[in-house]
Amino acid sequence: KDMVDDGLFRRFPVPGIVLGQHVGPLPAGMIGYASGPVMAASDSVQVVLYGQGGHGSRPEAAIDPVLMAAHIVTRLQGIVARQVSPAETAVVTVGRLQAGTKDNIIPDTAELGINIRTYSPQIRDLVRASIERIIAAEATASTAPRPPQVTWNISTPRLVSDPVATEATMAAFTGHFGPERLLPMPLVTASEDVGIFGEAAGIPTVFWFWGGPDTQTVLSAMAEGRLDSLPGNHSPYFAPVIEPTLSTGIETLTVAARTWLQAPPAHSAATSQVPASHQAPGVQTQEMQE
Repeated sequence: KDMVDDGLFRRFPVPGIVLGQHVGPLPAGMIGYASGPVMAASDSVQVVLYGQGGHGSRPEAAIDPVLMAAHIVTRLQGIVARQVSPAETAVVTVGRLQAGTKDNIIPDTAELGINIRTYSPQIRDLVRASIERIIAAEATASTAPRPPQVTWNISTPRLVSDPVATEATMAAFTGHFGPERLLPMPLVTASEDVGIFGEAAGIPTVFWFWGGPDTQTVLSAMAEGRLDSLPGNHSPYFAPVIEPTLSTGIETLTVAARTWLQAPPAHSAATSQVPASHQAPGVQTQEMQE
């Protein structure tokens, strides 16, 4: 977003397509892909709850923001369970709760850091509104001396891998790597900001994952139904093997870039969706994930 806001597509030629990739907890050397929505939209909100501090021995003379925060954390878990249809997907996570400095002092404030993941604008709006309503209602119920401070500060749109462009790119991967190394993937509830490029420029985006962990370890976990036990991205135990991980990552982005730089007739269906002013003979590649 900072790159787009800084004039990326005003200062440089607009490419015809955006290519993105990220290593993930797939068998090393495998390539995971999906067509259409691939990864969730992400929104983060920072919350400050206001109470009235006091001595821990006299809670009746204070307004406890820690208790307020605890009720909010519990109540937030009901949004997905009771307000989002089982046919939809959403995640609400409280990743930060900070309050106080000593066990016998009731603090004046408590802070929450909340993150949500959604796939549709309707569910996104529903979850955001529910979070704000719950926070405000709990503050009122706790007789907070002032309204909470609610700041939505990070937002990433859902990542959509253009179906036509994805088909053409995966066909190139199949020809280079062989079909046995390609793996269709379900929706991923993590988020990826590379989609901002395509959205801002009005051009197709193609995104895929490639595996890093030891192949036999992952395959055994899949066969035994314990895939969730393996460390994933951002885990301190996530340690991709060097090969074939490194070579695969280099080859996938190189093959994809060469496929679109050559712009063969077989891929014209994807580029025809791009406005004529955007059909520059180039690509934009990115490897990043939040």
